[in-house]
Amino acid sequence: MAKDRLDGLLVTSVDNYRYFAGIESNFGESLTRPWFLLIPASGEPLAIIPAIAEALIRDTWVSSVRSWPSPRPEDEGTTIVAEAIRALPRRYGRVAAEFGHETRLGIPVNQLNDISQKVSGVELVDGARLIWTLRMIKSDAEVGKIQQAIDIAGAVFTAVTDFVSIGDSERIIQRKFRVRLLEEGADQLPITICRSGRGGPDGITGAVRDRQLTEGDLLFIDTGTVFDSYFCDYDRNYRVGRVSDALLAAHERVWEANEVGLRAAVPGATAGSIFEQMAKALSSDDRELNSNGRMGHGLGLRVTEPPSVRLGDDTVLAPGMVLCIEPALEYEPGKIVLHEETVLITADGAKLLTVRAPRELPTIR
Repeated sequence: MAKDRLDGLLVTSVDNYRYFAGIESNFGESLTRPWFLLIPASGEPLAIIPAIAEALIRDTWVSSVRSWPSPRPEDEGTTIVAEAIRALPRRYGRVAAEFGHETRLGIPVNQLNDISQKVSGVELVDGARLIWTLRMIKSDAEVGKIQQAIDIAGAVFTAVTDFVSIGDSERIIQRKFRVRLLEEGADQLPITICRSGRGGPDGITGAVRDRQLTEGDLLFIDTGTVFDSYFCDYDRNYRVGRVSDALLAAHERVWEANEVGLRAAVPGATAGSIFEQMAKALSSDDRELNSNGRMGHGLGLRVTEPPSVRLGDDTVLAPGMVLCIEPALEYEPGKIVLHEETVLITADGAKLLTVRAPRELPTIR
């Protein structure tokens, strides 16, 4: 905070509340009651929370708590928050909040405006750089939670060819996959993507359909499974019966590009340089690469976090970062192949947290 000339940091989002206070709660699913955590440049943080949550906060390391009887639409903690900001030791007259890159406020904009008006003389500024400087570097405990989420998903990915058959629909496959994730120990299943298509799916972000697997398809399954608030994020591909030579060639090319990305993810390299090396591996015949803007990202309390593996991202990799390396190729119009692995950046390079996808596509019959 001293480096950024800040007197404090105001936290309102679920993820950052979890990160700084160490709570586990689904309070973010309700938009009725806002939560605040005011972290001063020195001294103890102050939790400003609805009275219903006092017991939860008092079980954390945060000892200073103020509350109000919520819901109270006319003043949902606004007055208390403004008083607390005005009471901060003032050196710079600046308090940061979640205004910038890949952050979100957990309060209405109108409430933010009310708070700003009540703290005249204190400027509310963007704290995203400060937050991500901290969150991009994972502790051993955080890496352990991510690894557990990865292991849960990995056990189910390995079994896909045992419980999926030709004729199953995407909807049925997704349901089976989710059930097995829960049986393996997943806490939450916010993201499970299951898409298929002859030679490859035409998109990897849509909802499941009643489309049935047929000979010649590529089945794509991607999951953001959560264990103790931390995500995994990776995918696996499966050939359905006999597939085209063009698909097999594209799969080989993307698999090799992933190898390039894994080797490039070393301390001191930039996120953008990983993209460049994978793009070079994927390019052929002087055609422009269709990469949808990036080929990887950070991972942690969110399924995607900074940095982005894209051109122009100059974030320098450092030990403790967790990255998803994700080359993709639309090798024919409407036919996509994508591989995603997760690594921990160490002093010696990239350590795989996922079990490397097989070079040969597993077959569903």
